[in-house]
Amino acid sequence: MAGGISYDESQQREAIVNPGMLLLVSLLAAEGAAEQTAVAPAVAVDGVLVHEVRSSYQQGTTQIQVLLPSNVDRDKKHSVVYVLPVEAKNESRYGEGLLEIKQQNLHEKYQAIFVAPTFSHLPWYCDHPTDPAIRQETYFLKVVVPFIDKSYPAGTSRDYRMLLGFSKSGWGAWSLLLRHPELFGRAAAWDAPMMTESLGRYGTTPIFGTAENFAQYRIQDVLRTKGRFLGPDKRLVLTGPGNFRSEHEQIHALMDAWSIPHEYRDTQLRKHDWHSGWVPEAVELLLTGDRNP
Repeated sequence: MAGGISYDESQQREAIVNPGMLLLVSLLAAEGAAEQTAVAPAVAVDGVLVHEVRSSYQQGTTQIQVLLPSNVDRDKKHSVVYVLPVEAKNESRYGEGLLEIKQQNLHEKYQAIFVAPTFSHLPWYCDHPTDPAIRQETYFLKVVVPFIDKSYPAGTSRDYRMLLGFSKSGWGAWSLLLRHPELFGRAAAWDAPMMTESLGRYGTTPIFGTAENFAQYRIQDVLRTKGRFLGPDKRLVLTGPGNFRSEHEQIHALMDAWSIPHEYRDTQLRKHDWHSGWVPEAVELLLTGDRNP
């Protein structure tokens, strides 16, 4: 099916109780060329449903990992929190986001679906200007999110979709919401380098490719041009320091100056890691605010 994703509706319904079924083999159209994406049947690994993905937007095989509440209601639309990785592939130097969600029992507490995609290259949630296998933003928007929308009982309005990250994935969470505010309701970042102004640090150069491309994603610039269109709700959340307290303080001051509503917490200093205690507060701020889905 050109220009979209083809699903069998009966497979979508049965997938929740039979995650071993083939959920998706699709043909995507991008910039006039046919792009192949295949998502394999789910395999349960320690309570997490793991789909292997082959997409021309990424190099090799990636994954979509899904953590469901134990009593997931197939007839109800659940909130979805996208747990954005800070490392490529399945590397875990800084811990594992979905494991932290599971250990804190947050999927049960909030009856929400938590989804962790993986990426073939260091994730900065952008599209490389020339390398078609580093199209991270497009992969997330055209493969990961539509797959979850179609295959699980996920709410599909923006107020059901949340973004959670730290460090470069905190940057990514804010970038994705600011660039696509119609798709996502809230984005929570913890200990993120929000004031990064140019290529060179934190592995940015191979992923963004050029200074011109980086400028399209630079957080302070996107905030200045698009932040005022987010409305009166606090859709951006910034919590706690680890390595980047001064950058948090600077971006918070800019947002105050530009009258952009946001939730700001300057809590205790924590280790730069998924498991240092910041996740429960960030998830609570994402999922307990006022919404009109």
